[in-house]
Amino acid sequence: MFSRLLILAATFALAPFAAQAQQSQRPSTCLAIAQRLPDVVYASFSPAAASDEVEITYAGHSTYVIVTPAGIRIATDFNGYFGSDPVPDVVTMNKAHSTHYTPYPDPAIKHVLPGWGVDGEPAQHSVVVEDVYIRNVPTDIRRFGYTEKNGNSIFIFEVAGLCIGHLGHLHHPLDDTHYAAIGRLDILMVPIDGGLTLSLEHMSEITRRLQSSIVLPMHRHSTPLNAFTGRLKDGFDIDFRNSPSMTVSVRSLPRRPTVVILQGV
Repeated sequence: MFSRLLILAATFALAPFAAQAQQSQRPSTCLAIAQRLPDVVYASFSPAAASDEVEITYAGHSTYVIVTPAGIRIATDFNGYFGSDPVPDVVTMNKAHSTHYTPYPDPAIKHVLPGWGVDGEPAQHSVVVEDVYIRNVPTDIRRFGYTEKNGNSIFIFEVAGLCIGHLGHLHHPLDDTHYAAIGRLDILMVPIDGGLTLSLEHMSEITRRLQSSIVLPMHRHSTPLNAFTGRLKDGFDIDFRNSPSMTVSVRSLPRRPTVVILQGV
């Protein structure tokens, strides 16, 4: 009951932010051409941004902080704690649990993007902030005995020629229409708890199908890392880092799909 009250509070508190978000008709460079599902064709890289580096830091739980070449700071599944200092320019949130959103974001945050809409409608974000284009793909939330339609969003950040996707608190397998709406993902942020979100079997299946160059696990809890990486078998390299941060550009993407384990995950 308490968590449901928090969700209701978040819905009312964040509704104005959904209306205020700057919408853009900027075309995506990552979207799939969906006429021939599942044999989709993806847009090519933008060569003008190929030399720009993006910084990605694991802040905790499901929060990664993305810093663009223009200095725009983005915190994913922002709960008001992880990734809050310095104050981000953009935050995305999901509401499956209170650890993935805050109903009272810092007023200094210029762009607050909830992953759910009002009155059950899907969130629809198409936002340009300096050098990053942010959009979302709605998914559902599994509740006790029922499904809440459009309660979660996969957020996609297009910056410096890279397509970066955060699966949020994903509760169900993706179908062809989801994959088409997502498009190409060079970097995939994937929850691997195996219980509160989607099962490890299904999560590894999504990871294999997206074939992202870099896979960044999150939302691990006590799940052994090899419970996830072992399901990817020989198709992915594993790269453990001794830092919570990494920099990446189009030109530095690994040739083989690689699961990168940042410090703290």
